[in-house]
Amino acid sequence: MSRIWAGIDSGKGHHHGLALDTDGKTLLSRRAANDEPELLKLIGDVLDLADGRPVTWAIDMTGGEPALLLALLINHGQEVLYMPGRLVNRASDGYRGEGKTDARDAYVIADQARMRRDLRPIRPGDEAAIELKLLTSRRADLVEDRTRAVNRLRGTLLSMFPALERALEVTNTGPLRLLTGYQTPAAIRRAGVSRLTTWLTNRKVRNARSLAEAAVEAAERQHTAVPGEKTIAKLVHTLAEEVMALNQQVSEMDKLIEGRFREHELADILLSVPGIGAVLGAEFLAAVGGGLEEFDSPDALAAFAGVAPAPRDSGKVSGNLHRPVTYHRRLQRVFYTSALVSVRYDPNSRKFYDRKRAEGKKHVQAVLALARRRVNVLWALIRDRRCYQVAPPVTMTA
Repeated sequence: MSRIWAGIDSGKGHHHGLALDTDGKTLLSRRAANDEPELLKLIGDVLDLADGRPVTWAIDMTGGEPALLLALLINHGQEVLYMPGRLVNRASDGYRGEGKTDARDAYVIADQARMRRDLRPIRPGDEAAIELKLLTSRRADLVEDRTRAVNRLRGTLLSMFPALERALEVTNTGPLRLLTGYQTPAAIRRAGVSRLTTWLTNRKVRNARSLAEAAVEAAERQHTAVPGEKTIAKLVHTLAEEVMALNQQVSEMDKLIEGRFREHELADILLSVPGIGAVLGAEFLAAVGGGLEEFDSPDALAAFAGVAPAPRDSGKVSGNLHRPVTYHRRLQRVFYTSALVSVRYDPNSRKFYDRKRAEGKKHVQAVLALARRRVNVLWALIRDRRCYQVAPPVTMTA
């Protein structure tokens, strides 16, 4: 049966749509503003060209800029495939011409969808999974902002007071609170241990005495003021407050994520798996769309998560396995991080990890092998709707 293939090159202000027939002939190619009436007109024009034939849409993004278009396509019962931008760029090299335009990209997307059979469909996730995706994405942005702020704080403090930078762990609340009041060696020496301890205690800092002693000891090691010390001190104060504010925002986001995650039907199953907490569990649900309906087997889920090695054999070389290039980064993080944590707390995971290490695998390889095994375990738990147990349940026979 003949079919129409429509490719969408998404953009911020507009999208470019291009439709091909089964033979690869262009039937329509035009821009549409990222506005509901314009998008509905584009969808209607493509459906009119189809004249009752099925239409398969393909797009290079799964959210963000084309979110409205995707919602309209799904509401109209259209089949939508996802072609990552990386694949679009690589496929473009195989087409005539070197120019890059929205129309060319839309053509590549449509033509690849026409020829390939390995593109994943975009399906509407449940409401909880959509909300968790938004919340976890926001949390990831906040964590990245905090990492940049911490690095700037460390670099700025190092340029003025190297001994204090070595003595403090500026990701913790106590040292950050200290830096909002005292930044220079001279100021810390004038305050002394007793006054610093009182100042920190009044601000509910834990282990105030040991922190004050470490700061004063660092101050005694430097009696020279660097050029621009006053300005640097102000910057340290500002950056310390910025990191503390980001810590608070991350903490508040974690509470929102945990509250929404615990409302999901799979929350108890995910939380029962050692190493998976509310945040990692939420990221798992966000990555898989709230369930495993899109994955035919644990192998498919492992490939999607990037914990299954991809072969790179050539000629007489076989068994040459490498990490895959295309996979879901956050889902891989879920399995890898949870596997890393489970080695400390789960006897089964520790036993498996030790066995892999005894076989000669390096630490990262052993953790990845454990992550792959956990895919099978989690798959079985969700399939059977049961929680993880250290010892598998015993089946009673009559």
